[in-house]
Amino acid sequence: MIAAVKHYFEALNSHEVPAERQAVLQPLATYIKSKTAARQPINLTFICTHNSRRSHLGQVWAQVAAAYFGVENVHCFSGGTEGTACNPRTIGALERAGLAVTKNTDSENPIYKIRFNDSSQPIIAFSKVYDRAPNPNRNFAAIMTCDHAEANCPFIPGAEKRLPIMYIDPKVSDDTPEETATYDARCRQIATEMKWVFQNAKLFL
Repeated sequence: MIAAVKHYFEALNSHEVPAERQAVLQPLATYIKSKTAARQPINLTFICTHNSRRSHLGQVWAQVAAAYFGVENVHCFSGGTEGTACNPRTIGALERAGLAVTKNTDSENPIYKIRFNDSSQPIIAFSKVYDRAPNPNRNFAAIMTCDHAEANCPFIPGAEKRLPIMYIDPKVSDDTPEETATYDARCRQIATEMKWVFQNAKLFL
């Protein structure tokens, strides 16, 4: 794992996750544990409205957490109820957390390659509707990261589980003096909670 990412991730204190959030996160940990026990692939699709902020943070940090705790056969994806673009502020927060990011295209919806180590394939990040390739269309857990997607997508075709794990949109601070701090805080929260999820899934394997 890239040294800066490892340092960032190890500094996260999963014991600080409040009890009410642990109750929200536990079904995801249980799902991961059950799939691992059955020796089945673990496909996780993080969904928010525009697939530009929270869903990408969830995708990235779940993949990092799986690698860190040695939970195998985990494949993380993200999508939206509509496609827009992965917000560059999201990418900035990930870079400040130590991840290596390269921009592969200069289109309105650029494709980013995000690396947390040098030995695995990069995470491919771009905005897409949740059922668009390369996202799975069956045998996956749909993690709803925003209340709008939660309310407007009561049914996700092909999903084995639909798990609401919602976060406040860092967009609330766009173009304000608090912008960077807000994105960094949401990045850290999601990273910490994904660490809690995989740590607890691993404890009972």
